[in-house]
Amino acid sequence: MFKKGLRRSVVMHYFIVVFLTIMIVEVIFMISIQAYYYNSISNVMTNQAYSSTSYYQKFIGTSYTENDTNYLPDLLKMFALENTELQILNTKGDVIISSSGFQVEKGLQTSDVIQAKNGSQSRWIGSQTSTGEQVMAVSTPLIDQGQTIYILRYVTSLEAINNKITSIILIAIGVGVVVLAVVLLISFGLANSIVKPINNITAFSGQMAKGRFDVRVEGDYRYELGELASSLNYMAEEIVRSDQVKNDFISSISHELRTPLTGIKGWTETLVSGNFSDPEETKLGMTIIAKETNRLIGLVEELLDFSRLQQKEVRLNQDPVDIVALLTETKLQVKTKADQKQVRLTLNVSGIPVPIIGDTNRLKQVFLNIIDNALKFSHTQSNIFIHIEYEPKECIITVRDTGIGIGEEHITKVTEKFYQVNPLGGGTGLGLAITRELVEQHGGRLSITSISGEGTSVIVSLPICDKVHDIIKDQAEEEELQA
Repeated sequence: MFKKGLRRSVVMHYFIVVFLTIMIVEVIFMISIQAYYYNSISNVMTNQAYSSTSYYQKFIGTSYTENDTNYLPDLLKMFALENTELQILNTKGDVIISSSGFQVEKGLQTSDVIQAKNGSQSRWIGSQTSTGEQVMAVSTPLIDQGQTIYILRYVTSLEAINNKITSIILIAIGVGVVVLAVVLLISFGLANSIVKPINNITAFSGQMAKGRFDVRVEGDYRYELGELASSLNYMAEEIVRSDQVKNDFISSISHELRTPLTGIKGWTETLVSGNFSDPEETKLGMTIIAKETNRLIGLVEELLDFSRLQQKEVRLNQDPVDIVALLTETKLQVKTKADQKQVRLTLNVSGIPVPIIGDTNRLKQVFLNIIDNALKFSHTQSNIFIHIEYEPKECIITVRDTGIGIGEEHITKVTEKFYQVNPLGGGTGLGLAITRELVEQHGGRLSITSISGEGTSVIVSLPICDKVHDIIKDQAEEEELQA
């Protein structure tokens, strides 16, 4: 017997189901075959008995009395049935005469005889007391002038029929055994077709568990197994990609941290040495230290923000927010940086301005990051357009630049954590990931469209709550009245 496992389970379950099905079919077949043969014999004897009693009542019964038995041998010849013993019994159940010529036990009390005494025809199947042979008997009353005179009883042996039924059943059992053997072979093939690919996939998973992400599930599997193999291969590819992204991030963040730390250390050592006599140089050194310190704080805050967002620990202070005022303030905040790069910022609004519900500081963080990215990748003397559009159920903010754009291979990944289009370009690769998380926490959506070399559009959709819908409706009605 093969060892426990999926193969054994499939074979056993398949075998048991088919075995039980064959058993049920065999039992039904056996019962049906026996019933068919027994009913055929019973019908022949019942029809003969009916014909005999009808003939007796019409032509014979009135010519004789109950005590006159001289005509009984004639009745045996007249009502005889081939291969069947005919017995004539009195109303006590005693056999008066029999076509077999053998002496029969007195006082028969089988169910067919008892029913015949009561005036109805009946069938009985059982074993004869003297021989133990299984027989079928059909008894019917011979009625004259409303009274039962004799009982006509046909008796036939079932041994030959039983032997024939047994032969048929043995053949059926043999067929069932052959079917089970075929089913067993098929179930082995079916089990192997399932177990073999699972074993291959399990071996691949074991290699992955040991850190070998370069291996792939090989083989053209169908249906769910094919989907599982494809999913595992995709997972391995994503793990390799994520590992590469992680390595790029570590390299990038190391560079980002090393640069300001080097500057801080250099100026600190210089200031500690006391070699500066010029107050302006000292002030410059302190300014650089402060600037690099702020840069480090920004990096750490970005990492902490992302960690809190991943752990769902960021709590939003939900208040009415004027998006127009917020973006106007954000525009002024980045104006100095824009002027240095000679980039013009343009803000326009369409629709009826209404407040949304959100966290002012977090939303400012979202738009500062988006506009800062737009400035970072814009050409000198270019434009950045900020458009606010109010719709019945949401406020749509679009920030569009005319910069370098993003390639198609990067557009779907730029909002993933640690992902950078250019790993050597600086930054942590967390800015857009944090931005997307914050927008989604506000119940909104962030999408990016870009054409390489032509520019990028970042679209933020924020929902307007039901109370604001009423404000919009009231304002629209008021404008109609004024018009």
